[in-house]
Amino acid sequence: MRLLVLGGTAMLGRAIVEEAVSQGHDVTCLARGVTGDVPDGVTWVRGDRDLDGGLDGVTGAGERWDAVIDVSRQPGQVRRAVAALEPLTAHFVFVSTGNVYAVHSGLATDESVPLLSPLDGDVMEDMTTYGEAKVACEAAVLSGFGKERSLIARAGLIGGPGDATGRSGWWPWRFAHPVGADGAVLTPDDPALPMSIIDVRDLAAWLVRCAGAGTSGVFDAVGEPSTLGTLLNAARDVAGHEGPVVPAATDWLSEHGVQEWMGEDSLPLWISDPQWRGFGGHTGAAARAAGLTHRPVADTLRDATAYEEVREATNPRRCGLSDDTERRLLGLLGHRGDCG
Repeated sequence: MRLLVLGGTAMLGRAIVEEAVSQGHDVTCLARGVTGDVPDGVTWVRGDRDLDGGLDGVTGAGERWDAVIDVSRQPGQVRRAVAALEPLTAHFVFVSTGNVYAVHSGLATDESVPLLSPLDGDVMEDMTTYGEAKVACEAAVLSGFGKERSLIARAGLIGGPGDATGRSGWWPWRFAHPVGADGAVLTPDDPALPMSIIDVRDLAAWLVRCAGAGTSGVFDAVGEPSTLGTLLNAARDVAGHEGPVVPAATDWLSEHGVQEWMGEDSLPLWISDPQWRGFGGHTGAAARAAGLTHRPVADTLRDATAYEEVREATNPRRCGLSDDTERRLLGLLGHRGDCG
């Protein structure tokens, strides 16, 4: 297969090109810049997709592509790519997101959930309109290539090596590095929260297979259905943690300034907002029927931890509770063993 990847040097894009090269495909990557090294065996073309002519390096005379995989979030970029590449490409795979859905309160849902309104314009100015931007991108792909020549993969929480958000690596890392003398770790008391992680390598492998096979349709590309409690137990096992686990009520955590989902002073993956508690509840049944497979989540967490251990010097962690914050909260809960 002659494959063009739009992007391809960050976490998912890099995994896609590495998978495609490992399968013997002829891979070209178009990107404005490079995050990390260009994978071996890939032809890299520099192009600014925000400008007219930014795709000239992959649309010249004689260029033909069996498939394109695009990871962009900017509608203007996707519209330009679709217009330029539709005459030259058999199949277009677009990586979207579960954020396109207008409702996130359901606990076992599929691709039938209503979508947000598409972003009006070419540029997503910030992440507050991420979902709307991806809706607009999806619409551009379906309009240009049609349902039979396109695949939309609405990715859920992506984890594993290269996860710069820290969401998949925080918990096994924290269990491996508890803050106090007795090894206590603070957790949200919300074990039944629906949550799943799709390994970046499993997602990449599936996308490449679908590109080669010409698989079409709209799919929730998510991990196997699970719960926050199950994932935390797996993280603890991966870390070999034997200290106390101190659960805190979700209302108490919110009252004390602990953030949800990701970012500084957060407990990653935890969602207390009732309007978003179903974000991790999509079943992914259609994608599994279309060949998506999953490695054990413990492998994903273990490799995410390894990435956490080595990235601090170049990409400092901006996810999870600081040591001082966690010690203070444990103290407030009456757990003094880790406070000296």
